[in-house]
Amino acid sequence: MKLEEQIVLVTGGARGVGAAVIRAFAREGARVVINFRASEDAARELVDEFPEQAVALRADVTDREAVMEMVAMAQDIFGAPVTTVVNNALDYSFNGDGRSQLTNIDWSEMESQFSTVVRGALNAIQATVPGMSEIGFGRIVNIGTNLFQNPVVPYHDYTAAKAALLSLTRTAAADLGPMGVTVNMVSGGLLRTTDASAATPEAVFDLIAGMTPLRSVTTPAEFADAVLFFASPWSRAVTGQNLVVDGGLVRD
Repeated sequence: MKLEEQIVLVTGGARGVGAAVIRAFAREGARVVINFRASEDAARELVDEFPEQAVALRADVTDREAVMEMVAMAQDIFGAPVTTVVNNALDYSFNGDGRSQLTNIDWSEMESQFSTVVRGALNAIQATVPGMSEIGFGRIVNIGTNLFQNPVVPYHDYTAAKAALLSLTRTAAADLGPMGVTVNMVSGGLLRTTDASAATPEAVFDLIAGMTPLRSVTTPAEFADAVLFFASPWSRAVTGQNLVVDGGLVRD
């Protein structure tokens, strides 16, 4: 299915990476569902950029029933099932100085990240797969991180949740492939700049830029373009994969 024919749900789509992904798909002509939990104003502003293609729908991705209702509403609005899901929802601040240490991190912090990252993705997948199966086409793209390959800053809760999401990516690919649904992951490093990375000192951005072959820190727009690949016809034979998009910082 061509990008312009797709109906794309982006969880946490109102800000940061999510907003960049929304803009990338809308630029290619896709219809887009901007999921948000608290960022209503940002979501409405994004709809105003693409009034003929976009709708903003509130749902907490950790609430299965709310996600099911959101997906049903999107199908009613667009008159067809959601074809493509980008699991991006995140509630985190990247502050190396303020992070919890391994010796004192509380399980509730781990649980919070697993709930948003893994449960949220599972809820979105379960809500949309019936429609994808009905039409024999689906694209699921999970947003990961390069930190489990290169834990330059040990964010224990965030990184563990994203590693679990990679595992879910690969097991879901095995289950959903016979339905015509692919499941892949796009993993970034520090992005310059999102709400989540706003607490990062400029010196850290500059240090990371100097370590990459491109001598730059990836932007949300650059990262979003890579997400398009896994939804496009060019990736039709690719599933269960993890693509690292970080300017070449991680190369294994």
